[in-house]
Amino acid sequence: MAGSGGEAAYRDLRRLVRGLLLRPGEDGYDAARRVWNGGIDRRPMVIVRCAGTDDVAAAVRYAVGNGIELSIRSTGHNVTGCAISDGGLTLDLSGMRGIRIEPDRRTAVVRPGVLWGDFDAAAQEAGLATTGGRISTTGVAGLTLGGGFGWLMRRYGLAADNLAAVELVTADGRTSRVDAGTDAELFWALRGGGGNFGVATSLEFRLHPVGPRVTGGAAFYPAAAAGRVLRWYRDFIAVAPDALSAQCNLLRLPPAPFVPVELHGRPAVAVAVCHLGAETDAERDLAALDDLGPPLLRRISRMRYTSLQRLYDMAGRFGSYVYGRAGYLPALDDRAIEVLDGRAEAVPSPHCIIMISPLGGAVARVGEFETAVGHRNAAFSISVDAVWRRPAEARAHREWVHDLWDGLRPSTDGVYVNELGDEGPERVRAAYHPASWSRLRAVKARYDPANVFHLNQNIPPAEAGTTASAEKTPLAVTAKAGVTSIHELRERP
Repeated sequence: MAGSGGEAAYRDLRRLVRGLLLRPGEDGYDAARRVWNGGIDRRPMVIVRCAGTDDVAAAVRYAVGNGIELSIRSTGHNVTGCAISDGGLTLDLSGMRGIRIEPDRRTAVVRPGVLWGDFDAAAQEAGLATTGGRISTTGVAGLTLGGGFGWLMRRYGLAADNLAAVELVTADGRTSRVDAGTDAELFWALRGGGGNFGVATSLEFRLHPVGPRVTGGAAFYPAAAAGRVLRWYRDFIAVAPDALSAQCNLLRLPPAPFVPVELHGRPAVAVAVCHLGAETDAERDLAALDDLGPPLLRRISRMRYTSLQRLYDMAGRFGSYVYGRAGYLPALDDRAIEVLDGRAEAVPSPHCIIMISPLGGAVARVGEFETAVGHRNAAFSISVDAVWRRPAEARAHREWVHDLWDGLRPSTDGVYVNELGDEGPERVRAAYHPASWSRLRAVKARYDPANVFHLNQNIPPAEAGTTASAEKTPLAVTAKAGVTSIHELRERP
């Protein structure tokens, strides 16, 4: 689609959209095609920085009508880089940043370019929040449509469980509000099915009283104690109240201001916590940490919820090379603990992490078929994430992931779709219950029978079976926009 085709598309789109168009070689083009994973280097024919929903609809109609591959970029945080089409048309939604909080109704309406850090800050002005990503630079839309893990999920459910409505542009270029009353089946699919069914141009959430201060932070123990800490953690989280979420992570202590210099780079196992209750309740529930003995470092205190939401931001820095594997753990069994214990000191660099997150609580109280999200009864999700800065380090980091995952795989069952890499269609299918997978394919066939939205963790339409045309490489859509006034949203920079 390059060359004369690209020039023609540019001229046509210039008449159809209000937003900025970017072509290869123009100022801003390289920044607009940049994604979190520095290993991705794709060059769209043209990038449309959408100024609002009308631009999204017009660009979708144009791409479909002219057979141009379409991708959607909200914030570019997906590890696969599927937000960027190589040679196609990329919708950049990152400028659509409106946020409207209605404290009396405890609701929020946000645009698809909104980051969790901005959403958290706006909602916390009213003492409210909803489950959101643990890295503040993650986009609200992508995380929510895939399910949405976060610190609040054991108390308030996944981000998708708190989704009340979506404004959606479908493959035919039409815009509609989708909720349980207008189209229950499509709304079901949107909560967990990712970007397979259209472009979300606004999302409405239910909010809950949170903060402004919570108890959060982490205690760090020597990597040599990993087996003991993991077994303690398994018992600890099994009886923890919903107000308490605690991860168990294997890492190297980062060169951060809160870490003494002599501990920089030391392999460790961390228990990271968020307690939503009163300080006295948090002290009571976290007293069990004393059973582990003196830590290398303990940084757990009362802090603003917005600060807790930024604790992992260093891992979300754009431009790093990223590679990983993930899956659900029905239980943190002895076999998995043995694998982790034996490799606890082999974490290759300070930004790599093995992250174990508990489910349970409100996540498990939602029925398996109430949303498209699968594996709600899993006890944990585990991810092995390698992050490095220099291309020459790729082989060692990838080998570390593969070695560890080969050991862990027998203990896993299924995967959280937002933690998938480029692992093929069967792995995408493993993210869902078989009955939900069939149902998702039927919804896909109804709204996107040609698989226009295929740059994502793709769900092929039912009519297409398993043909090559139906199982194209994943697609995501992006768009940078100017100012939008739809829904009278309050714009945030």
